[in-house]
Amino acid sequence: MLVSRHLVALSGAITLLSGCASFAPPVPEGYSGPVAIIKDSVKPASQSKADFFYISEIDGRRIEDSRIRTLTVNRGRGFNMVPEVIERNVPAQKATFTLVGRTEYAAPILALTNTVYQVTGKVTFAPETYRHYVVRGELGENYSAVWIEEEGTGKTVGEKIELHGPSKLGTFEK
Repeated sequence: MLVSRHLVALSGAITLLSGCASFAPPVPEGYSGPVAIIKDSVKPASQSKADFFYISEIDGRRIEDSRIRTLTVNRGRGFNMVPEVIERNVPAQKATFTLVGRTEYAAPILALTNTVYQVTGKVTFAPETYRHYVVRGELGENYSAVWIEEEGTGKTVGEKIELHGPSKLGTFEK
């Protein structure tokens, strides 16, 4: 009983803190040049679990991503989650993108009691004007990776962030 109260309190604190985050726009204010489009992606595993592949930062500025949006719009739905995929304009110029691949669950208690994989890293490249890109990845016990590819051709741009070996998060990292 005491443990479940602590888990409920922890879940509430995480929910409150995640709602307080502020995000920078993906296109900086005042920028009027050409843009490209980069879309996050999701691989659903069940109604309550999915692997998300997304951009969390552009040149060190924290932006909204599909994982955060999904958690926000699905709050209060219990063990059911419908992924929300973000597509964003970005300046068509050289930038550093922080990529993340992460397992997410519909409810915080599921994350605490199940495996969460995560891989993250930075990729620097110059998106081409009006080109469409997608963040892709794969998460697993012994290999995880995240990368950006051209939509349609599947050609990888920039570096592929790879982790050979375990990418499983510990209890306090989730």
